[in-house]
Amino acid sequence: MAKKYSQFKAALVMAKASLIATLRSPTSVVFALLFPVIFVTVFGAMVDSTAVKLKIRLSPQSDSTSPMYAAIKAVSIFDLAYGSDSAAMLSDLKKGRIAAVLYLHPPLVVSGAPQFRTDLLGSSAVADKMPLIRAALQAAAVQVNRQILPGQSAPATIREITIPGRIYRQIDFILPGQLGFSLLMAGVFSSAFLLFNLRHTLVLKRIYVTPVSRAAILSGELISRLLFQVICFMIITALGYFAFHFTLVNGLLTFMEMLLLSVFGLVIFMGIGFIISGMIRNESSIAPVANTLTVPQILLCGLFFPIDNYPVWLRSFCELLPLTFFVDGLRKIAFEGLHIWQIPWQLGGLIVWGVLIAALSIRSFKWE
Repeated sequence: MAKKYSQFKAALVMAKASLIATLRSPTSVVFALLFPVIFVTVFGAMVDSTAVKLKIRLSPQSDSTSPMYAAIKAVSIFDLAYGSDSAAMLSDLKKGRIAAVLYLHPPLVVSGAPQFRTDLLGSSAVADKMPLIRAALQAAAVQVNRQILPGQSAPATIREITIPGRIYRQIDFILPGQLGFSLLMAGVFSSAFLLFNLRHTLVLKRIYVTPVSRAAILSGELISRLLFQVICFMIITALGYFAFHFTLVNGLLTFMEMLLLSVFGLVIFMGIGFIISGMIRNESSIAPVANTLTVPQILLCGLFFPIDNYPVWLRSFCELLPLTFFVDGLRKIAFEGLHIWQIPWQLGGLIVWGVLIAALSIRSFKWE
């Protein structure tokens, strides 16, 4: 009786051969490792002095009839909105999701003159933004004092309160984006070119006459890319952690959960590469098609700057892209300390994309 062929061993052999080919490929090493390392080093060493929109939330009890409300609302760098849940706002403040919470007191009459007090609640998580917020609020108070109530002794005042929180550094935003960049480029480009070359050189046709299944081939390629990305992942994360104090809230556990989430991203991005290789008949067409699918995600998915600055219609589209789900998930796990089961929106989005892309990959697979 003939011995049953082991698809698992076949997948491991394919993984070994693919990993060796990947490590020998300058393109794979440059896009998956060298570029992210350069970006992490450059952005990690930069001082974050960009004047972007700052999320300022008003406590539910704030007085919107206060002159300070109109003056603060006119500050162009503030993204001002009322909060509905004080506990949630405090949590967001500690995690650096918002820049400050304001409480505008109702007018208080002292010696016949109204007093307009404003409480500024900040956190050490956004300590780098507090000087800018403080200066803008002081300017608003001066405007109220001089224009609205001239001749009175400083009726508008600011009281600052700081609560403890994690320090949110620029590297905490940049590094997850570069991990996503590495995974995207390695998954799409390497898989597309490798599978196309295997088909073009008739290697897949030779494998076709063996008992090796399509699932074993795709699994072998997935294992290969996973091993390669683990190496890149460790190097990039170690650089950010030891050189620029990248935040890993729960240490090794956080790192392992980030790595687990990367498996979902890898399935999606490799699947895109498989689909491209199955559709394209000419090797010179792979790069343009791959760039068409990857470059918009690099620009729109918050790798280098927050998507919160985009218009609402564009932001809604960006939030549904697979790279956005992946990078947002990494940031929540790394800085906020959430576990992978505590990010259902990001995890669910990756699972949906993964199932869809995996089905299309298997369907588009061709032996020759």
